[in-house]
Amino acid sequence: MTADESLGRLDDDDYPAYTMGRAAELLGTTPGFLRAIGEARLITPLRSEGGHRRYSRYQLRMAARARELVDQGTPIEAACRIIILEDQLEEAQRINAEYRRAGGSSSPSAAA
Repeated sequence: MTADESLGRLDDDDYPAYTMGRAAELLGTTPGFLRAIGEARLITPLRSEGGHRRYSRYQLRMAARARELVDQGTPIEAACRIIILEDQLEEAQRINAEYRRAGGSSSPSAAA
């Protein structure tokens, strides 16, 4: 891998660049919180060759949103479920927008 390829990974939202300690520090939380949202299946960190958890920027954004909800009093399991549903809705809306741009939308009255 060249230096340019290595640097290109830094722009990849899914590249697992952050250790658990660094991720917790960036989020202002504890490693235990990251483990808890992992157990609630909000995020699944990748593992290094040595078995250490590694987090991507995308996962850190999800964890930050979970922390916001938990700080507002939402139980961690509920916060994780809310975020998963928000993420699914955003993806569905993105797919629908692409479908409409491709000319695939038809009005309900045209079928009648």
